[in-house]
Amino acid sequence: MRLYYTQHSPQLQNTVVLLHGMGSCGDDWALQIPALAERYRVITPDMRGHGQSGKPPGPYSIAHMADDVIELMGELKIESAHVAGLSMGGCIALQLAIAHADRVRSAVIVNSFAKARPAGWRGVLRFFHRVWSLNFGTMVDVAEPVARSMFPKPEQAELRRIALERIASNPKKQYRSILSAVVRFNALPHLNQIKCPVLIVAGDRDLTVSLPPKRELHRKLPGSEFALISDSGHATPVDQPEKFNEALLDFIGRN
Repeated sequence: MRLYYTQHSPQLQNTVVLLHGMGSCGDDWALQIPALAERYRVITPDMRGHGQSGKPPGPYSIAHMADDVIELMGELKIESAHVAGLSMGGCIALQLAIAHADRVRSAVIVNSFAKARPAGWRGVLRFFHRVWSLNFGTMVDVAEPVARSMFPKPEQAELRRIALERIASNPKKQYRSILSAVVRFNALPHLNQIKCPVLIVAGDRDLTVSLPPKRELHRKLPGSEFALISDSGHATPVDQPEKFNEALLDFIGRN
């Protein structure tokens, strides 16, 4: 599976691979690239079914997506890399650290989980609304509540619009396969296989992935680090880029 990707500072040896969230694309990381590219080669792929990458009919799995990243690293002759993933991208980063341990120097897991659990009763309602919309509505119906929960503040209207457009542009069939892959993902039985340094980043106002699964991941990964970013929702790299970049650069700089 060939992935579309952008590459920055290819002359540098140490590499950071940035993995986006469900329904989005590598542009998730626009506010991180300038800071990272001063010190690292930066790769931002669009995962299968997303953005400008291929959109096979499915079924999809997080393991497939992790294998796609390894294939891309092979094409680019990258032996190992720091990997950071947001939401679905965090699941892929965990899978990489489990199944391809020798290729991952460190992992930064942002507002993600080892096993999906709805964020309270509102999370359950949002999930069933998404499933209903996928079956009976349009992709705009799917995207609107997702974008609203990611960027709920009045001053985030433009961010909300961009998120809505990106998610709504996904073909419904592929988005359904992607959602199924995320819901089926369960890394809990395999976390003891992760040996690389791990930083878990949590937005304190995340309405999509609640705090307990992130705390659980931290507990079950002895030696992992935990960073709680204040006044941040699900898209921490976007809504608090300075705080996030500081934590990211500090962590990968030490590993």
